[in-house]
Amino acid sequence: MTAVAQRATPAALEELAALMGERFSTGEAVREQHSHDESWHEPEAPQAVIFPETVEEVSEIVTICARHGTPVIPFGTGTSLEGQVNAPAGGVCIDLRDMNKILEVHAEDLDCVIQPGVTRKALNEYLRDQGLFFPIDPGADASLGGMTATRASGTNAVRYGTMRDNVLALKVVRGDGEIITTGTRAKKSSAGYDLTHLFVGAEGTLGIISELTIRLRGIPETIAAAACSFETVRGACQATILAIQTGIPVARIELLNAEQVRACNSYSKLSLPETPLLLLEFHGSEAEVAEQSKNFAEIAKECGGGDFSWTTKPEDRTKLWQARHDAYWSVKALRPGAGVVATDVCVPISRLADCVTETEEDLKRLRLLSPIVGHVGDGNFHCSLICDVDDKDEMARGEEFMHRLVQRAQAMDGTCTGEHGIGQGKQKYLEAELGPEAIDAMRALKKALDPQNIFNPGKIVPMK
Repeated sequence: MTAVAQRATPAALEELAALMGERFSTGEAVREQHSHDESWHEPEAPQAVIFPETVEEVSEIVTICARHGTPVIPFGTGTSLEGQVNAPAGGVCIDLRDMNKILEVHAEDLDCVIQPGVTRKALNEYLRDQGLFFPIDPGADASLGGMTATRASGTNAVRYGTMRDNVLALKVVRGDGEIITTGTRAKKSSAGYDLTHLFVGAEGTLGIISELTIRLRGIPETIAAAACSFETVRGACQATILAIQTGIPVARIELLNAEQVRACNSYSKLSLPETPLLLLEFHGSEAEVAEQSKNFAEIAKECGGGDFSWTTKPEDRTKLWQARHDAYWSVKALRPGAGVVATDVCVPISRLADCVTETEEDLKRLRLLSPIVGHVGDGNFHCSLICDVDDKDEMARGEEFMHRLVQRAQAMDGTCTGEHGIGQGKQKYLEAELGPEAIDAMRALKKALDPQNIFNPGKIVPMK
């Protein structure tokens, strides 16, 4: 495979400018805005930013870039966390924000067809009057195209799965500008290779996702939110395991360690006990929700849980889950002026308590502050490491912590990332997790679908 695609030539930029007119920009402010995501990686700006409105325009842009060997970096809302939108080789950023149309809704089939720039909140606002919703909720109001590219997950994954489970078909622009369709609206298929899921999670390295067909769900009759404090992380994790093993269909089940509860209390003006906490949500009929809540309360009591309270009032549920979604901002408020490095790992849920406990011990040993939030229903948890980026010693300790965190997860048969993706930041951990043969297979796929290496070069697959 070639190393990294070359920077855009003046001829390439002139041709793209002529094609796109006012929707082509080389302005410094626009380029800077598209030079980074929400991660700690140093910004790397593209040479130009383009704003297409149709899949045909994306095809024309890619055709020109392929002819000139110009790198192409897709951009959704910039909320990724591992440097996925940086432009280490320059090139052109394709911002898909104006491809934000909801093309078709098939309420009777529980699916819809959308452009990639549609955001999660915009889609659910559009669907609400039809009694439908899209359940994948990564916290940020990300674009559905970006969520697909990073194989996003979130608080609802324990019941509704991840983006991998909710994408039926895609339209993708390949390396020569050709538009391919990867599937149909049928809920299952055995027709050929599973191209859809090849592009889900590829982080824009194999092609540009330009249209999506996704699953929808009916809005539950009753939704209840609940909170339960525990003396220990282990007790909270054990309650989670028992709940899943006994078949309680929990929709959301989130772990906040004591430091994270303290941060949420301060930022969101709550008064929760500052011990490990489970936040839960139950979906179903009124009777089903009441039964689920009752059954979980009994399990929590057996595992050392304290008072268990649940509510179906929308305002109370919103307040509780808004505090959870504001966890990142609550962490930033703990130490104004410091940087926050967000990272995640995922382990089998039977090892989650061990992993979180050992991680907390590491933080104490290294004299670091990093509140922890876990999607405990699927063994995924996040650390929000607070560091002074100008303090070399503290940053070095932070690097050591994150390295040990990944090694710990992998030693427990887990993964270096449950939902943030690889991007630039976690390339170095892939071979240890999957083996050199798997990395060679990924390189072969990349070379076959993107022989010039123009799609988001420098991401996921470590370059030889």
